Amino acid sequence: MSNKSRRILFTLLSLTLLIAMALPGLATAQDPTQITFWHAMSGSRGEVVQAIVDSFNEANPDVNLVAEFTGSYAETLTKALTAYSAGEAPNIVQVYEVGTRTMLDSGAIVPVMEVSGGELDQSQFVEPILNYYAIDDELRCMPFNSSTAMLYYNKDMFEAAGLDPEVPPATFSELYEMGQQIIESGVAPNVISFGWPAWILEQMYAMHDQLLANEDNGRSGLATETYWNSEFGVQVLTEWQKWAQDGILFYGGREYSANDPFIAGEFAMLVQSTSSLGGIQRAVEFDLGTAFLPTLDGYERNGNNVVGGGCLWTMAGKQDAEYDAVWRFFQHLSSVEQDIFWHKGTGYFPASNAAVEALEAEGWFEENPNFRTAFDQILAGNDTIAARGVLLGDFVIIRDVVGAAIEDAVVNGVDPQQALDVATEESNQILEDYASLIE
Repeated sequence: MSNKSRRILFTLLSLTLLIAMALPGLATAQDPTQITFWHAMSGSRGEVVQAIVDSFNEANPDVNLVAEFTGSYAETLTKALTAYSAGEAPNIVQVYEVGTRTMLDSGAIVPVMEVSGGELDQSQFVEPILNYYAIDDELRCMPFNSSTAMLYYNKDMFEAAGLDPEVPPATFSELYEMGQQIIESGVAPNVISFGWPAWILEQMYAMHDQLLANEDNGRSGLATETYWNSEFGVQVLTEWQKWAQDGILFYGGREYSANDPFIAGEFAMLVQSTSSLGGIQRAVEFDLGTAFLPTLDGYERNGNNVVGGGCLWTMAGKQDAEYDAVWRFFQHLSSVEQDIFWHKGTGYFPASNAAVEALEAEGWFEENPNFRTAFDQILAGNDTIAARGVLLGDFVIIRDVVGAAIEDAVVNGVDPQQALDVATEESNQILEDYASLIE
């Protein structure tokens, strides 16, 4: 073999070796970045979440986002923090608003502004949503499924009872008087039920501009004291107890269990999250109306309804490529198209101002006034510290404590002052224990 032939052969062998060495790297580079999203959306809401994830994956073939339903809000929060301690956390976790303080203090998250590399424009979000999740004027999580509570009512029952179906009650006293008329007319044995009663009590504080905790509702520092047993709180629970004793209020549990009997026509009114609107509206066979929550007599609506629902938190300890994929998903999620799809499919608020403007332009709210009610409600009051909502350590546990107090008053007849005194004492102990853990 000539020297020239040897040189050619050597060159070919070298090229072959280089290509063989490069191929595994090329294959790895082409593999999609895997990211996970844990959420608490079941049923029809879960289907909408999956549709959004599918559309993201289709538009981003270099990313594979896997969404997983991980149980209730409380279960999802607990699982995420437990998984983080074990080094197995998801990239994204949906946490309801009462978990905000816990996530902030967990050391397990990367603020969304950091995830975005400073690109996130906070001004794109509807102000009450931004106000709840912005700490020191900076968002820490990505707004997603924001809601509030509103009054649902059966217009057919109102008409059958001789009431104007276009004039729902605006105050506690009006609700009680209308309720008596509904019962006396034989239309229904009970009048109203609540979903998430403890959350509804929180709404009462916010919309009447009443602080629920010290340190500016836990927004200027770690709250150490709650005000459940304030004069205002006792007045609200006393009214609710009176409604229950006189057959006006039907106790329907602590979450969504009151929805089905309302849909079945067992009572005329329901106070529930706006997130239930899509499902209720599809299920009812009567003319459905929605309205603002009634105010307590003697008080003005000086505050605002506070947002509930959840926010998307980015977990710490991941690779740069994963954070890039997370940020791309957040951008997809907050696009006008996806924001509108989420709102129409679930009843949760459109989170961005641009989506609201687009819905207005297409006439959506005119054609679907029930979707407009809750949105108008969070914009109808004043931006006060109380209206921004309270941030509490271990709020998940505290809400259970308050829920038990409400149940004691309206089901078991316990004196409202006594029930809320107990709830306040237990809540303050929980806050003390929480502070000792994070200091």
